[in-house]
Amino acid sequence: MKIRRASGEEMLALWGYADLDTAPPTARFFFQNIAAGNAVFWTLDRDGELLGELYAFLNIREDQVFADGTTTAYLCAFRVKREYRGRGFGSRLMEVALSDLQSMGFRRATIGVDAPRNEAFYRRLGFVTDVKTCYLDPCARDEYMQPEPDDTGYLLLEKEL
Repeated sequence: MKIRRASGEEMLALWGYADLDTAPPTARFFFQNIAAGNAVFWTLDRDGELLGELYAFLNIREDQVFADGTTTAYLCAFRVKREYRGRGFGSRLMEVALSDLQSMGFRRATIGVDAPRNEAFYRRLGFVTDVKTCYLDPCARDEYMQPEPDDTGYLLLEKEL
């Protein structure tokens, strides 16, 4: 199993877009932030097969409670292929990402949780502080590159690194 940082081009390919011109706003937002150094993208692969992905935004300018660029980073788009869940792969990916963020000087990480579906998992990983309930997704972007509403809401949790 290998966990590594990946590029915006790899993210576009993973998400199924040939290039930035064919990508929708959210994919362009991720790509632009990775390219600018405001987001980090980690992959988890085994023998060339991609098993998982995780992103961290270092600064969310619209709401710095998520990520302020100096002390707090926001984790999002955390996915592990269904057939590999429950084997510790996701926990290991998260561990590497959090360690990487800590080495960059961040002291906290936040993550949005569709409670209660994934809440227990994230709390086991140490995301124990409830920050707020959110109704905007700072990383999902509309055609004007503005954060998209999340009508159902989700819980923003925080972990000390």
